[in-house]
Parts: sequence; C-alpha cells; structure tokens
Amino acid sequence: MYQAFKYRLEPNKSQERELEIVLETHRRLYNDCLEQRKTAYESEKRTLKYTEQSAWFKSQRTDNPWFAALNFSSAQATMRRLDKAFAAFFQRIKAGQTPGYPRFRSRSRFDSFTYPSLGDGVRVMGRKLRLQRIGLVRINLHRPTEGEAKTVTVLTKGGKWYVVITCEVEGWNAPDSPLPATGIDVGIESFLTTADGFSVPTVRPLKHQLKRLRREQRSLSRKKRGSKSRLKQRRKVARVHARVANTRRDVHHKVSRELTRRYGAIAVENLNIAGMLRNHCLARAIADAGWYQFRLILTHKAEKAGVQVVGVNARGTSQECSACGLEVKKMLSVRWHECSCGCSLHRDQNAARNILNRGLLAGMRPGNVKAGDTRLCSRSRLL
Repeated sequence: MYQAFKYRLEPNKSQERELEIVLETHRRLYNDCLEQRKTAYESEKRTLKYTEQSAWFKSQRTDNPWFAALNFSSAQATMRRLDKAFAAFFQRIKAGQTPGYPRFRSRSRFDSFTYPSLGDGVRVMGRKLRLQRIGLVRINLHRPTEGEAKTVTVLTKGGKWYVVITCEVEGWNAPDSPLPATGIDVGIESFLTTADGFSVPTVRPLKHQLKRLRREQRSLSRKKRGSKSRLKQRRKVARVHARVANTRRDVHHKVSRELTRRYGAIAVENLNIAGMLRNHCLARAIADAGWYQFRLILTHKAEKAGVQVVGVNARGTSQECSACGLEVKKMLSVRWHECSCGCSLHRDQNAARNILNRGLLAGMRPGNVKAGDTRLCSRSRLL
C-alpha cells in the first residue's frame, strides 16, 4: 500500500523564482500536448498517444531551451497526467456520464509537477531537497518517511511550496484494540457526539474567516483582469482559503486521534453529503464541518491503531429511541429526546447509540463490547 508524506519547502527568493519557472514550463508543456491532441482529432479524427507525444518532446528539447531545462522523467509525468485525463474522459463517455473534455490549464489551475522516482532529478540530502537545476532547497522534515519512496511531487498552495513524497509501505498489522465500541453522530451544533456522551464542539473555520474572505474577494473583483495587482490579490484570497482548510484538517486529525485512543471499534453514518448540501439553509455549515474528509482521516488512523470502523445506514437514527426502539418524531429544532419508556437524553447522543446498535448488527467486533458497560445503552448490551 501507499502512503504520502507532505513537507513544507523553504526556498529563498532565487529558488522560488526558479520553481515558478519550472512550474510554468510544465504548464505550457501540458497545454501544448492538449492542443496537439485537439488538433489531431479535429483534422484527422485520430487520438494521439502518449508515446507519440513523448517522442515529439524529445525532439523539441534540441530547439526549445525551456523544455531542455526540464527533467525528462518529470516532463514525461506531465504528459502521462494529460493521458490519464483523456482516459478518464473516454471512460465517462462509455459510462453515459457527463464527459467533461480536458481543458487548458491557466496559471491558477496548474499547481504541481511530479518526479516519477526519487533519485532522478530529485534527492533528499539531510534536511534539504536537491532539485535538478534549482539546487538545495530547505525542507521542514517534521517526521521521517516510511517504506520505499516512489514518487515526489512539488506543489504550491496559498503562496507556499510543499513536497509530497509517496512511499510504498507494508500493510499495518496492528492487534485488535481491547477498548470498548461506540457510535458517533456528526452534527452542526456539536461536531460529533459519541454513544457515551463524549462531545466535540464545532469549530467552523470558514465562518471565522468569512468576514476577511469577503473583504479580500470584493477587492479582487475590482482589480483589472490580467493585471499584476489582480494576481497579487488572488494570492491573498488563496491564503485565506488555505488557512481555513488547514484549520479544518488540523481539527480532523486531532479529533480522530482522540477517538482511536478512546475506543476499539467505531460505527459511523453513511451520509449522503451531496444531497444534504442541497439544503441552502445548512449547506455552508455542512461544508464547513468537512464530514467526508474527517471520515477518511478517521478510517486511516483507525486502521493503523487496530480500530474497526463500520459504516451504517443513517436513516432515522435521530427519530428512533435507543432504549426501546420506538419511533419518536421530532423537528430538527428539538434538541432533546424524550420517550414514553423513560429514556431522556440529548438527541445527538440518542442517535449515536442507535448508530452503535446498527454497527453491532453490521458485524462490529462484539469482543469490544463489555457486558455491563454503563457507557453503552441497554439495547447494545443485549445484542
């Protein structure tokens, strides 16, 4: 299996300028190859293959000094990137989906280039990254890589430079965790609530940066298209978006780590997030929570820790009583669950207990549920 390790690059002014030149050359190569494929199909009704374009690029290196400055393997990776885009395009056509023809990339839509192997144009030397024709760039190695490095990708985001090293690692064979099982209910009032009442408050990073983001975007809309001032303002807007994304990701990592330390098996909802985003009253809050990204991170950390994650049907978890199974209908504004059987608790915790029950029925390891555990509802102990 593969695992990516992302590190921050700290280039000086000269190196940053050279990185921008290399990135721009890769973008022009991508667009030139796309233009060739488009012209060949319109004039000759044939599709150019990667091998033909690779041979064309090899001949161009003798006359084009910008192409000659590129690492050959890295340039091939850019051409394969376009080839994959066309393969996905034809696959969508065969499936009867909206095809989405590959489009030309502007400077704002092309932010990375790849070296197919470590040692061919790129090399890690201590706490520096050696890039061909750029030199030794400082790298913030905050943790060591694992396994065998396969590919190296240099990317820019929000005015900062990063390197992503993809490594092939052995599968994790962590022993099953002896900790108790739980179910989690994600929400807007609280980010999540577990079956035993553990709750994580919502963060909403976009909401906190919304005022600044609107101000920067209004300033961007007043700048003349194609001007340097507009490019400068675009970078300011990108930095705000990067801060929001980084804050959200940081919360997801910390919360998922805490869950894998507390529980040995976790039941989660299979939510139709795309459908939920059609609710215009809650769409921004749902998108700001980032539930899908959180589940990916939780699943990854759980696999390393030997914690089982089971997805269950989310339908009716808030309306069903976790103690007796009776349906208790209530509006979204009603935040407390009251049942005739005497069960009285927060609706999110009630939903989390129902999710735990369904997880147990779906095959979650029963060894992680201890008889008489007061943190689990009565119906869970009976299963």
